[in-house]
Parts: sequence; structure tokens; C-alpha cells
Amino acid sequence: MELGIKIKNLRLKKGLTQEELADRCELTKGYISQLENDLTSPSIATLNDILIALGTGLNEFFSDDDEQIVFKEVDCFVKEGESENIVWLVPTAQKNAMEPIKLSLKVGAETEHDMPHEGEEFGYVLKGTIKLHIGKREEIASANESFYFRADRTHYIENIGDDKAEIIWLSCPPNF
Repeated sequence: MELGIKIKNLRLKKGLTQEELADRCELTKGYISQLENDLTSPSIATLNDILIALGTGLNEFFSDDDEQIVFKEVDCFVKEGESENIVWLVPTAQKNAMEPIKLSLKVGAETEHDMPHEGEEFGYVLKGTIKLHIGKREEIASANESFYFRADRTHYIENIGDDKAEIIWLSCPPNF
């Protein structure tokens, strides 16, 4: 990693001169110049001070930042069943804190009965009318409505509408 170039790029993005950055960090302009040209190496404390002045921190500065952020349709994983389709919107979600899916349910269909587990569930109904079964409780949600519950009871969704139901559903932690 070329430390100096990365610091220089951050400085330029912030619109600072070498002298302005040096003043903010109680360093000399010459030191900043040497640092940006990889002629010297800062201590961890000095580097941290410089990064704070540039609006970042050590973790962000040294991260690879190559993880995928935007997922296209071709990235998604699809499971097609007789009565339901599940689209994993973030294909790597199993290793993340939450797992978003898009669920399509045919008329009269229901999801598998999910056993109680740690975590929470959130959903947004895109299309149709569904019945949420959460333990002994039943709630109805229609298009443009959302739901949220702790997953500590058996739960599932049933399509009670006259058309296919579509739901964006998030499970935290991943459980689908």
C-alpha cells in the first residue's frame, strides 16, 4: 500500500493544502510533503491524527473496501417452488447481520412454519394481502403495509388475497 498517495488523495478530496493539514495536526508542511512522497513513515499516533483531520479513521483507511455494495438481478439467488418463489436479494447475506429476501406467494399458499429463534423479522408487503401467524396471534397486512416482530414464536405467512402476494422480508440474524 502506498500510504503517501492515499493520504494525498484524501487531503485533495477535502480541499486542503499541505500547510492546512499540517496546521490541523501540529506538524510541518515539510513533514506532510515527505509523507505524501513516501519519504517518511508516520507513527500510528501521528497517522491517526492525520486521518482524523481528514475525516476518516484507521479502520476505514486500511480497509480493502472491495466488498460488494450494489447487487444486480444476476447476483441474486432464486429458489422456485410450487407455491412460492424466494429471491435472496443479497447473495452473501448468510454471513451478515440481516438477510433480505423477496417472497412471492401464490393465492392460498403459505410459507414453511418457522420455529422460534433468536432475532427479529421485518417485512413490507409490495402486492396482495397476507395473514401473519405469530404464535397464537394472527394479523393481516396488505400492499404498502409493513410488519415487525420478535421471532421467539413459531411464525409463517399465508396469502389470503385474490392474487399473488409479494413481500420484502428481512430476518435478523439470517434464518431463511
